[in-house]
Amino acid sequence: MSSEIYARIQKNPKFKELVSKRERLAWTLTGIVLVLFFGLFMTVAFNPSVLAIRLGDSYVTTGLLIGLAQFVLFWLLTAVYVRRANSEFDALTEQLLHESVKAKK
Repeated sequence: MSSEIYARIQKNPKFKELVSKRERLAWTLTGIVLVLFFGLFMTVAFNPSVLAIRLGDSYVTTGLLIGLAQFVLFWLLTAVYVRRANSEFDALTEQLLHESVKAKK
């Protein structure tokens, strides 16, 4: 891609919109992951007895369920990002490229 097209893309308001939306989503998801991840480790460090509570007569504890729930949630958050990237972000990127290449002609 020529530097002229790249400069045109950077000046396009849709590029700023794309960057803003992508950053907002990325920081939101990052915040959720960090709070949950470090929340679990802080619980392990300062109140491990909460994670040792057995559920019923089984060997399943709250810590096991919370740990497994984190993995499931992280997969779901990844799916949210992929879905937005494949629909909204890719559509904006296509529009940007189409407008920039079209403007060159």
